[in-house]
Amino acid sequence: MAGNETEAKRVLIADDELNMRRVLEAILRRDGYDVVTAANGNEALTNMGREINMVITDLKMPGLDGMGLLRRLSADYPDVPVVMITAHGSVENAVEAVKLGAFDYLEKPFDQIQIHQIVAKAMRTHMLARRDARPEDTTARGRFRLVGESPAIRQIYAVVEKVADTPSTVLITGESGTGKELVARALHDNSSRHAGPFIKINCAAIPKTLMESELFGYDKGAFTGAVGSKPGRFELAHGGTLFLDEIGEIPVEMQVKLLRVLQESEFERVGGIKTIKVDVRLLTATNRDLAAEIASGGFREDLYYRLNVVPIHLPALRERRQDIPLLVDHFIARFNDRLKKQITGADPAAVERLVAHNWPGNIRELENVIERTILFCEGPQIRIEDLPADLGGGPLRPSQPDLPAVVTVVPPAASPPPSAAPPVGEEVGSLKQAVRVETERVERDLIQRALDETGGNVTQAARKLQISRKSLQTKMKELGLRDRE
Repeated sequence: MAGNETEAKRVLIADDELNMRRVLEAILRRDGYDVVTAANGNEALTNMGREINMVITDLKMPGLDGMGLLRRLSADYPDVPVVMITAHGSVENAVEAVKLGAFDYLEKPFDQIQIHQIVAKAMRTHMLARRDARPEDTTARGRFRLVGESPAIRQIYAVVEKVADTPSTVLITGESGTGKELVARALHDNSSRHAGPFIKINCAAIPKTLMESELFGYDKGAFTGAVGSKPGRFELAHGGTLFLDEIGEIPVEMQVKLLRVLQESEFERVGGIKTIKVDVRLLTATNRDLAAEIASGGFREDLYYRLNVVPIHLPALRERRQDIPLLVDHFIARFNDRLKKQITGADPAAVERLVAHNWPGNIRELENVIERTILFCEGPQIRIEDLPADLGGGPLRPSQPDLPAVVTVVPPAASPPPSAAPPVGEEVGSLKQAVRVETERVERDLIQRALDETGGNVTQAARKLQISRKSLQTKMKELGLRDRE
């Protein structure tokens, strides 16, 4: 169980037809997925608290139908991919659902190969979305859902404001975790296309063999399994914006076709002969050095210049340290609400320590540190000792562990020779070491018990311990319990 790649990847199937639910469930379980089923949209919403990773829903259902379910999921679970099932003749509705935020659609009748491909792609996209997700700012100072007031961030605000309502292509660069998707969304939302679709693709999630059909669609009979025609992402984004994240992952042979679309605003589907015209504003992003890719032959120079009409570079967090206190306040407010905590802030010494850290993982790393710290913080404020050990804090700990009695030998009134008195540093170090050892013992016992009670299921154990799965995995690694996964 622990070594299974699909462990804790849970698919929710919502369909009022029992046979359809059974067929899909059997296919997905053979692939190793955990499956939850629902007979309608309302039942599906009830099951969303079970850490669902993707949803497959029929379009037509009594009560809350697929479109209504999509709207609720888009609002409450924006990082969960939703795949629509539609009967032949209702494809237009499914296409409209994709424009409204659905990940993709399946047209009946479909074969198992299509299901395998679309579920694998959706799961990969979900993992990347969770990795890259940035919370919307509602309290901290900033603009366009970006938090910060440093000169570098203010410059980005100015560029977004100036180029948002233009047709120019924009290349957004920056290290992983700096918020590139937020900038792309800001460019769309602040343009005259804001009422049109915002279609996004993480190119790293698309197998190279499927990239062409994903971007340009295909006609019936174009390849084995193409039982009908299907529009690609460029068609779906007509009248709106197409955001290609991780653009450096696109194969070189596909880059030629992408260049043609940018230059002529037209293309043909895979297996098709009809030329399709589109009106799409293209935004792209990458954390790669495309200049180096060009030098090595991995990226076309002419495409690079076509994409890089307006460059926007997001600075690493270590390059905008003055924004860290604002981000800390923002994340504290966010996790207070999510974790039902009442942390009032971080004390100056803790903030100073956070500002001094190099943050190789950028804002994503800071967010994880604050979540982890708030989980175990026992006072009203975050202090240095509440921070993780790699930031100079103490170890993570459960609330009020039973500590061993520490015996301190008090010398007699008559002062002994100086050599007989234990050095102060050694005595304090012994106390810290005793606390650390006992804390680790308590943590190990609690985690071991949770794993035993859940049959080794890390996700369920994390739920019992009321911490995130990632925090539990980190703690298991620190305590040498990774062999339980």
